Amino acid sequence: MSTEQRSFHVAVVGATGAVGETMLSILAERDFPVGTLTLLASSRSAGGEVEFNGHKHIIKDLADFDPTGVDIALFSAGGSVSKDYAPKFAAAGAVVIDNSSAFRYDDDVPLVVSEVNPDQVANRPRGIIANPNCSTMQMLVALAPLHRRYGIERINVATYQSVSGGGRSALEELGKQTGQLLSFQEIDPQRFPVQIAFNLIPHIDDFLDNGFTKEEMKLVWETQKILGDSSILVNPTAVRVPVFYGHSEAVAIETRDKVTAAQARELLSQSPGVEVVDRHEAGGYPTPVTHASGTDAVYVGRIREDLSHPRGLNLWIVSDNIRKGAALNAVQLAELVAAEAR
Repeated sequence: MSTEQRSFHVAVVGATGAVGETMLSILAERDFPVGTLTLLASSRSAGGEVEFNGHKHIIKDLADFDPTGVDIALFSAGGSVSKDYAPKFAAAGAVVIDNSSAFRYDDDVPLVVSEVNPDQVANRPRGIIANPNCSTMQMLVALAPLHRRYGIERINVATYQSVSGGGRSALEELGKQTGQLLSFQEIDPQRFPVQIAFNLIPHIDDFLDNGFTKEEMKLVWETQKILGDSSILVNPTAVRVPVFYGHSEAVAIETRDKVTAAQARELLSQSPGVEVVDRHEAGGYPTPVTHASGTDAVYVGRIREDLSHPRGLNLWIVSDNIRKGAALNAVQLAELVAAEAR
């Protein structure tokens, strides 16, 4: 049966969160063949209504829901929820696409970026597919074509991550602090350890024994797993910045074979999911506000050869962390699952 003839029972777990809401809008935008839609959240959100394709749907309590009959379950409710409920959905026959870090490093769970390793979707013995971290995802959409053509030996990356990566409470704190400071009022940081408005915080997630944070180590672990190459060296620094939506990354790679800036521009301009914005003039580069926010592409600019390394290349990579970094990739993976029904 073709996907044009078949519709699917889709469940969205965490439907009231920022990523869950964006998943729903993307499912509608891309005309995903949803036959039955089930929206799930915690008990405090149960009973509310969400509109999808012109119809209102009642949010159900995840704790009371029987997943029998669900074909595809999109999870975006945090790692603890995924650990508790994703295996139950998979055992009931659903393909789970999980946006948390709960299963990303399990050998029997594929970690998939739709433009990079889509073939791994079919390799899901536990019925679970993991969505990568947003910062890893946008970086690899841009770097995978370069790795396959020239071989990447080392990646130095500094991320400049928007507060939306920290959820709704982080968005609210940036907005509140900005208003308070512009009104010459005192602030009281709650969501972040220090002031986020008009500031930079080189600390995302918990610190580990090696001095890196877990957010930084995700870039190491996930890059090696997705590209299938444990020899790639990754040196990350993750920074939270006072931007609402869109992550940016300053990336310096060292390749096995020499790649010129012109060759990189040509290759990336032909790569799926990538849009090159690289003019040597004011405004001729992507930013999270002017390009990425609310869009689906991974934007690449400031492409230039490294003056300090004979096989080095610098890139500036920008993308909407909520759309491409989470929701869009999940829907793209669901589309790959649906295509198996052909």
